[in-house]
Amino acid sequence: MDLLIILTYAAFAYGAFRLFKIPVNGFTLLTAVLGGVAIIGALLLGMNYNHPYTSEARFYFNTTPIIPAVSGVVMEVPAQSGTILKAGDILFRIDPAPFENAVKAKEAALAAAVQTTHQLRATADSAQKKLESALADRDGAKDVFDRSKKLQATGAIAQAQLERDKNNFNAAEATAQSAKSEADRALLEAEAVVQGVNTDVARLQAELDIAKFNLEQSVVRAPTDGTVEQNFLRRGMYAASMPLRPVMIFMHTEKPKFVAAFLQNSAQRIEQGSEAEFILPAVPGRFFKGKVNAVGAYIAQGQLQPSGNLVGPEQINGEGRILVGIEPVDDLSKYQIVPGSTAQVAIYTHHMHHLAIMRKVLLRMKSWTNFIFGDGH
Repeated sequence: MDLLIILTYAAFAYGAFRLFKIPVNGFTLLTAVLGGVAIIGALLLGMNYNHPYTSEARFYFNTTPIIPAVSGVVMEVPAQSGTILKAGDILFRIDPAPFENAVKAKEAALAAAVQTTHQLRATADSAQKKLESALADRDGAKDVFDRSKKLQATGAIAQAQLERDKNNFNAAEATAQSAKSEADRALLEAEAVVQGVNTDVARLQAELDIAKFNLEQSVVRAPTDGTVEQNFLRRGMYAASMPLRPVMIFMHTEKPKFVAAFLQNSAQRIEQGSEAEFILPAVPGRFFKGKVNAVGAYIAQGQLQPSGNLVGPEQINGEGRILVGIEPVDDLSKYQIVPGSTAQVAIYTHHMHHLAIMRKVLLRMKSWTNFIFGDGH
């Protein structure tokens, strides 16, 4: 484009010299050259600032690393690379035997705990009846002892009889206290509950739920609609539940995000809703229209994260660029544009809008040069 402008200016200058018969000398030539530099420089500077361009743009897509919730030997891998899957479709299965055995063990323990709960209730009822019997015996012994004290005071019975009745009452009192302690203990064990459920039963029920969850997780399913990319998992491999060791990469079936990165020099001219055009190396000779739908509110190089180190000036790496979201207006479905494809983007603002034609011409010329490429030959 620069050369085109220079050649155009040279043609106009040559025509002016011939048409107006301007004498060709050092002064007129210098004036023409300096005038051309000033005019062309002003046009290019105005275009670059008011209608920014970037070659750093890409269609980004989201992926999910597939990590099993449980570890085990892989029994089956129904999912194949590139096959379109629906949410809930099976990706692979882990040997469920250990998890099934865990469920059975917890079910048996839970049944035993429930049975023990019934036994505790029966024990508490039996202890309560023993307490009632002991209290009755104590009350009877107390009545006898009280009568003996009155009789002994009148001389009707001997002192030895009074002592025996007193000892019988004390023994009955001790038995009643022991029965009460046993009844209280049995009642506490029987009525030890969490939200209305016996504590042992509640604990084992929670463990059973976890065992059932682990059994369900032995079948790993697709989180959403999408495809598995680069599936290297095979039957007999050991899949570990480790966050840093995913066994598959799942790509979601959703619209890619088209984002361009512009220099900070253009920050004052990039506005949401501005018209944009972009070209793709994947589609040489064509250009597409779009709209700015989001202007980045940050530059990634400026982020801070908690750490044990102070921020030093040597950590400032590069100036960074402003991320701008572009919404394509033209239909791209008829072209083979895979997620991750790169692009070159120009944004046209309302400032000095007449200079936008230069940027449009430049962009279209660049699109045609995409036909010229090589890969080492």
